[in-house]
Amino acid sequence: MEHLSIKGGRRLTGSINVEGAKNAALPACVATLLTDEPVILHRIPQLRDVSTILATITSLGKRVTREGDRVEITHGETLKAEAEARYVKQMRASFLVLGPLLARLGHAVVPLPGGCTIGPRPIDLHLQGLKRLGATIEERVDSVAVSAEQLRGARIDLPYPSVGATEQLVMATTLAKGETWIENPAKEPEVADLIDLLRKMGAQIEVTPTAIRVVGTESIHGAEHTVIPDRLEAGTYLLAAAITGGEVEVKGVVPKHLRPLLAVLKEAGMMCFEGNDTIVLANTERPHPVQVSTAPHPGFPTDLQPPLVAMLSLARGKSVIEEMVFERRFGYTPSLKRMGAHIVLTDRTATITGVSTLWGAEVDAPDIRAGAALVLAGLAAQGFTRISQLEQIDRGYAKIEVKLSLLGAQIERER
Repeated sequence: MEHLSIKGGRRLTGSINVEGAKNAALPACVATLLTDEPVILHRIPQLRDVSTILATITSLGKRVTREGDRVEITHGETLKAEAEARYVKQMRASFLVLGPLLARLGHAVVPLPGGCTIGPRPIDLHLQGLKRLGATIEERVDSVAVSAEQLRGARIDLPYPSVGATEQLVMATTLAKGETWIENPAKEPEVADLIDLLRKMGAQIEVTPTAIRVVGTESIHGAEHTVIPDRLEAGTYLLAAAITGGEVEVKGVVPKHLRPLLAVLKEAGMMCFEGNDTIVLANTERPHPVQVSTAPHPGFPTDLQPPLVAMLSLARGKSVIEEMVFERRFGYTPSLKRMGAHIVLTDRTATITGVSTLWGAEVDAPDIRAGAALVLAGLAAQGFTRISQLEQIDRGYAKIEVKLSLLGAQIERER
């Protein structure tokens, strides 16, 4: 079994390029189910989750050709209505095939999704929205079957701005009859990127400050699209610079996508400089303590909470982090405590009293972002850190050990 071996205590310096956003690439690949015409996607990262979604749509009848970060997806076999459990149970985003299959074929069967164990992420909002569009839902033991002769536009008021439900409903309504208003939608950059792709494919979508309006069409066509940079990968490397007292330039980013993180980093005493598509973070001292609550965009992203906590474990004072998105997101904290961090959990709040030194330890990565947090802690710790369950980290970070080595980290992937 592979693991990462890290000898900590090295200051990171240099420049690094980020990949395309995983959370934009996944729905972009699913959106190709809405047409038989070719869709060409650029800046698709080489990640485990991307391989899973490409295998998912291939099993449904699409033909996928990949060269580096360029992926061409077109018609292959007859489109199938039932997704395979072996793919959907690996990753929650695979559940997004439900809406496009329903819109194209009038029926679909999709297994209940899997993915990170960071707390309940119910599919209720997906199903309630599809019901509003006229779908009949049959919830089985381990799958969902949906059917509709014709999806019809409706007004859907989401009680929570769910990214997955928003993406599901936007894709399904591109081929619905009439007009749909999705109220209180998710506003994450990845949702906006999906809408950008769908518009290129001929979908009629308008975004207002509080809603998304979709006017359905009989069909949409192929397109070419470059996905946005990965703000979560970029944020992780900025935090890596911060926790090691380094100076790192992250290139190929959209700085406005990272404003919530940059505001917290500046409050913590970091020097941050923005260019058109670059961010430089410089740090020469222990971070200042901060108080942060995670929230849907434009709030502080829950996916950057674990690496932020790793950084704050070395702060000068007491920080308080409130997790308002996923209730089991703090599952990595026992590993940080094994490395010397002082963290007290109360319900959905972590109180982190900074320590002067972390120590290397043997730990497991329970999910993608928790794995990133443990990598950052290992970079700053004294001695060696060994991180197992790399399949989780590989779901969200392409060759993380290679990129960090370029910045001066002493990190290796070993068997």
